[in-house]
Amino acid sequence: MDVHGRDLRYFVAVAEELNFTRAAQALFISQPALSKQIRALEAQIGGPLFDRDGRSVRLTPVGRVLLPHARKLLADWDRAWTEVEAAKAGQHATVTIGISTSPGRGLLPAIRSRFGTAFPLAKPVLRQTGWSDPTAGLADGSADVAFVWLPLAEPDRYEWLVVAREPRLVALPADHRLAEHSVIDFADLLDEPFLALPKSAGALRDYWLAVDARGGRAPIVGAEITSTEETYEALLNGDGVVLLAAGNVPLVAHEGVVVRQVRGISASELALAWRRGETRPLVLGYLEACRRAVGPR
Repeated sequence: MDVHGRDLRYFVAVAEELNFTRAAQALFISQPALSKQIRALEAQIGGPLFDRDGRSVRLTPVGRVLLPHARKLLADWDRAWTEVEAAKAGQHATVTIGISTSPGRGLLPAIRSRFGTAFPLAKPVLRQTGWSDPTAGLADGSADVAFVWLPLAEPDRYEWLVVAREPRLVALPADHRLAEHSVIDFADLLDEPFLALPKSAGALRDYWLAVDARGGRAPIVGAEITSTEETYEALLNGDGVVLLAAGNVPLVAHEGVVVRQVRGISASELALAWRRGETRPLVLGYLEACRRAVGPR
């Protein structure tokens, strides 16, 4: 026997009001229509649900048994419908991807293709952030996921997937005294002024200054940089040298700038990061698309 949810809702309304007129008003239907639907439900069940006389309405034993089950079924359906509507809305929503510079490396098209297959109605939106925010929008909530360089400040707040491991190289003016070398020992760079991220970048500023490889010697900061354009201009101006990941070489290796390998420092790691405890299906879908795009690591 299949009972329509509408009929159960009508039954519960009458059971709670014990009055067909008031129940019909609450349901915004006519009393005759309500009485007709209740009779049809009783016919389906095979027994009366209400005792009716001219002055009162009472539940029968069958009605009393049905009432708690009907309430539970309706409550479960209401919850299910709310979740379905939320899921439908999510399919049309946007997921915001924070970036401080383009991640390049073919990542964005590969992820977009896989994400679009799984969520054809969703829209990934890129949000450019300054280099002063090493989380690329994760910290202030303006990004749902972000391409970031490790290490992250406050790592307990985030999870991440490493998408690229690349050697750190050094960019320097083409007329620099070390430019003629194809490989440079980091020890030979210790007395050089370096271009540095803003102080607000915290641990990431120290990382790109290779503080961990200096044996306790403080770096010399020639200038602070907040964009690739500033980096290139500072290099041409002779303000300092700068470490960068191999995949970012095309951003600064223009006329007057050369890039060389460096011995004595660790490789860099580019990651897609998200806030710990993330549960939104659209965000998790973007993470899965990224995992599939980069493959086993």
